[in-house]
Amino acid sequence: MNNNVFSYLNFIKFSQLNLWDFKRYTTSIVNSKYPIVKLSDYIQEENSKIKPFENPEEEYEILGVNNKTGLFDAYIEKGSKINQPYKIVKNGFLAYNPYRINVGSIGLKTENQKYKYISPAYVVFSCRNGLLSEFLYILFRTNKFNELIRDNTTGSVRQTLSFTSMENVRIPLPSLEIQEEFVKKYNYKIKLAEEQEQKAKVLENNVEEYIEKQLGINCTNNITHTKEYSYLTFYNLTDLSRWDLYKNDCNSFVSSKYKFSKLANIVTGKPLYGAGEKGVKKKSDIRYIRITDINEDGTLNDDFVSIEKVDSKYLLEEDDFLIARSGNTVGKTFLYKKEFGKCIYAGYLIKFKLDTQKIIPEYLLYYTKSNIYKQWIASNQRANAQPNINSNEYLESPIIVPSIDEQKKIVNELSKIKEQIKLYKKEAEQNRIAAQEEFEKELFE
Repeated sequence: MNNNVFSYLNFIKFSQLNLWDFKRYTTSIVNSKYPIVKLSDYIQEENSKIKPFENPEEEYEILGVNNKTGLFDAYIEKGSKINQPYKIVKNGFLAYNPYRINVGSIGLKTENQKYKYISPAYVVFSCRNGLLSEFLYILFRTNKFNELIRDNTTGSVRQTLSFTSMENVRIPLPSLEIQEEFVKKYNYKIKLAEEQEQKAKVLENNVEEYIEKQLGINCTNNITHTKEYSYLTFYNLTDLSRWDLYKNDCNSFVSSKYKFSKLANIVTGKPLYGAGEKGVKKKSDIRYIRITDINEDGTLNDDFVSIEKVDSKYLLEEDDFLIARSGNTVGKTFLYKKEFGKCIYAGYLIKFKLDTQKIIPEYLLYYTKSNIYKQWIASNQRANAQPNINSNEYLESPIIVPSIDEQKKIVNELSKIKEQIKLYKKEAEQNRIAAQEEFEKELFE
C-alpha cells in the first residue's frame, strides 16, 4: 500500500482509500511465516432469506450469537410475531453481530445448533475453497485478530464492522492440510476443557446429593390442584404460601433424621444492615464488599472498590456471615475470613454474628448454598419491584443443625469435593487459554 515510508509520514495512494478514517492506515501489521491474504478472496456474504410473516401460524427456530458460546439455539417464534425477512444459516456458515464483533460476538453454525434462521441485523457469510470455516472461526477468537477487527470497525460512537470492511482484513493463510492440523490441535485442548468442566459439574451435583443424604432430606410436594386446563390450573387456597407465578416441582423439604431449627437459634446479637456507598472510591486499605464481588465458590473477585472513612461497626470480623437481602441475588451468602483483609459491606447485605458453639460457619455456608435453602429463598422472597427478604424473615429461615461432630464430618467431605471442583475448573480454564495461545503463537510471528 505505501509508496514511501518516513519516520513520521505514511503516503497512501488515492485509489487505495476505500475508507477515510485514520486508524485504518495505522492498523497493526500482520506478521506470519504463512502467506498473508485478503479475506475478500476467500469469503462471500450469504443473504438467502425466508419470510416468516407469510406463514403466521408456523413456528420458526431462531439462532442467537454472543461472545461466549458463539451461535446458539435462542428461541422459537411464530411467523405472526416476525415482521421482516430472516436470514438462513446453513452448517459451515458464520454469523456475527456487526456492532459487537470487536468483543468476539461471532459464531460458526455446526450440527450442534439445530435452529437455522437469524435476524437480518446479523452478517452471515461462508468460506470459499482454500479457507476452512472452522479455522477462520478459531482465528476470530484470538487476541491478535480482535486487534485487526477493531482496526477495521467504523463509527464515532458505536463501532461497526460491515461485510465490506471484513473483506479488507488480511490474515495469514496456511495450506488446507496445515489449517486442519491447527483445528485438530485446538479442538483437542477444548475437548479436554469440556471434559474437565463436565467432571466439575458432576461433582457439584454430588455436593447436593451428599448434603441431602447426610441430613436425611426428602422433597415433598403437598400442593394439589383441583382442575387443569390448557391455560389455567386451579389450586386449593389453603395450599398456597405465595401469590405470584413462582413454580417449583418441590414445594418443601422434610428430614428423616433432624428437626428444622431457625437461623435465629444459631446467631448472637442483632442483624446489621451494611453501609451506604457514600465515600466509596477506588483505592484504600479497606475493601467495600458489594454483592457483585462475591463469587459462588466463597471467594471475592479482583475488581473491587474501597472506602476511606468508615464506622467501625461495619468492619467485618472473623466468621461474620453475610446474606443478600434484595435484588436478583437475594439469598446469596458469604463467610468473611481475615485473609480477605479489612472489609466493610454494602447496605443491601445483612451481617449475622454466629454462635460458633452451635454452628460451624463453613457448614452454614454450604447449607445456605444448597438447594434446600435456595428453595426456601425462592418461596419466601417478596416479588415487588425487586425480590426482597428482610433480616427478621431471615431469622425465621429453616436451618438443620446437626451435632458439631456431624457438621465437621460434612464440612470435611464437602471441602474435599469443592477443592476437586476448583481443580477441574482451573485445569479447564488453562486448557482453553492454552488452545488459543498455542494457535495464535503458531500462526503469528
